[in-house]
Amino acid sequence: MTKLENPILMATIGAAQGLRGEVRVRSFTDDPTALGEYGHLYAEDGRVFEILEIREAKTVVIVRFRGINDRNAAEALNGLELFIERDNLPDDELEDDEFYYADLEGLEAVDASGKSYGTVSAVFDFGAGDLLELKGPGRRPALIPFSEAAVLEIDLEAGKILIDPDAAGLIENPDDEGKGFGLPPKGKSRDKE
Repeated sequence: MTKLENPILMATIGAAQGLRGEVRVRSFTDDPTALGEYGHLYAEDGRVFEILEIREAKTVVIVRFRGINDRNAAEALNGLELFIERDNLPDDELEDDEFYYADLEGLEAVDASGKSYGTVSAVFDFGAGDLLELKGPGRRPALIPFSEAAVLEIDLEAGKILIDPDAAGLIENPDDEGKGFGLPPKGKSRDKE
């Protein structure tokens, strides 16, 4: 059983595929079939997985792991998240303005005046663009768009990201209340009296 010091989520196992122990896997790598190039994959419980075969399907890859030889064993893996150690990611292939999303977690989000809006706790992709989750003491978690308008600069060495709080949707503008949804501002009714 291996415990990773700085785990990076690489994939999530889905449903079994066929009878030979293959599983459908959602890979979070740029090239989904490159999942096997990162070495062994680890589950949170310490189990180690070695990819024997991998092929592309429509939205996932089909994977056969060493020791998973039948449908029952494959079905038992459904929902399992697979990780690698952060040090196994190749930094030498990154351009100057490129980084791994995992490196954003823990960075403090500040505006131009230095005001903190919390730290990046997660990066999400729900299909309409990436979102950064910001958490801070005494604040509710907030999601901001990971766009050039909202995130102006990323400084990994300083441990900060510079944001535009207005473009990030962190500043409430009373004039915008209800816009875009056909709703009147709070306290006002559409009905004419």
